[in-house]
Amino acid sequence: MARDEVPERVVVGIDGSPASALALAWAARYAKAVGAHLRAVLAWQHPAAARPTQPGIALAGLRAEAEAAKQEELDKAVAATLGEPPYVGVESKLVYGHASQALIEESADADLLVVGSRGYDGFTGMLLGSVSLQCVTHAACPVTVVRHPSQRQ
Repeated sequence: MARDEVPERVVVGIDGSPASALALAWAARYAKAVGAHLRAVLAWQHPAAARPTQPGIALAGLRAEAEAAKQEELDKAVAATLGEPPYVGVESKLVYGHASQALIEESADADLLVVGSRGYDGFTGMLLGSVSLQCVTHAACPVTVVRHPSQRQ
């Protein structure tokens, strides 16, 4: 199948923040308008203070419990924005790792990456958070940064 016969792929980063909800809504409208496939991605890591581990390694029970909680968080974020399933052409994906690295990796086979301007880790007054800045700088595809209304002047 030729590349132009495959629907566009839009990846959107989700972290549960109001900015990521706006990014998801924007990405969903865009995907619907152009007939693209939408992938909502939530990246997560174990807190360093809980127990030092090597990247990607955790106790099986703790990891399964954390993944279930994060999957529920992702499902709730998608449902709050898109309504209840089924979602046609929408996929949710949970990734273990730092958000910026996960989204940059997801951008490799995407036509567009959409992120909120700042999530929960942002500092007041910053136009871009560290994740959105990393994505704009390193993504393999175009990036749209959706700003929260409180950041607009």
